[in-house]
Amino acid sequence: MAQSAQHGPVVDDSIPHSARIYDWWLGGKDNFAVDRATGAAMIEAIPTLPAMAKENRHFVHRVARHLVAEAGIRQFLDVGTGIPTRPNLHEVAQGLAPETRVVYVDNDPIVLAHARALMISSSAGRSTYIHADLRQPEKILTDPALTETLDLSQPVALTLIAILMLLDDADDPIGRIRALMDALPSGSYLAITHPTQDFDPVAVGAAVAAATGNGMTLVPRTHAEVERFFQGWELIEPGVVPVLGWRPEQPVADPNAVYYYAGVARKP
Repeated sequence: MAQSAQHGPVVDDSIPHSARIYDWWLGGKDNFAVDRATGAAMIEAIPTLPAMAKENRHFVHRVARHLVAEAGIRQFLDVGTGIPTRPNLHEVAQGLAPETRVVYVDNDPIVLAHARALMISSSAGRSTYIHADLRQPEKILTDPALTETLDLSQPVALTLIAILMLLDDADDPIGRIRALMDALPSGSYLAITHPTQDFDPVAVGAAVAAATGNGMTLVPRTHAEVERFFQGWELIEPGVVPVLGWRPEQPVADPNAVYYYAGVARKP
């Protein structure tokens, strides 16, 4: 990523970024022509993609409520945060437990520009932001913002929402997240959502082609491949399932209508 000596990271508006595409799908304004063009081409392949993006957000809310209210988690590390969309993770978590602490991580300078919105915390808790890349987990773990905010001797929930799709196999996504997982103590949790081709290979293939044709990495993965990210940790019910089917608040007519898997696991 380009850097400016005076202003820090510089936005590259020639290549689409998933955070900005999601922002456009969700009705936001923090995106560029290349993001809108790529997002529109992907919608041509899968018209319901904006609704799928919203379901990813709903999963974040459900998993935060579960981990805080039922698992007693009071610390979150959210990597691949995206552009702030209320309610944000810390707002949901601190609404239940005001003392909750959250560290957000993303590599898009536009997310960095909005980081102040992610740091408006309850007085009892704390919320902060790190501008970093999942491909460099050691930089995340040693950043003073993380070490001053989270107590890594106590359980942490690591949330990776629609982010691992941006790492191809050559980027060693398992190795990258394993470095983060290994740094967390027993009783920690891992929550993942990930797009899949399992439910409609042709449509997802066309959407991937639209993204990669504009220079973006986008890798859908099978159920077995997503499940592998949790290896060694204990999946909680209902396991790795379509995101609509992960502890829904009301009955779902067709869980496979959203082409994402979701899962949550606990470190033994």
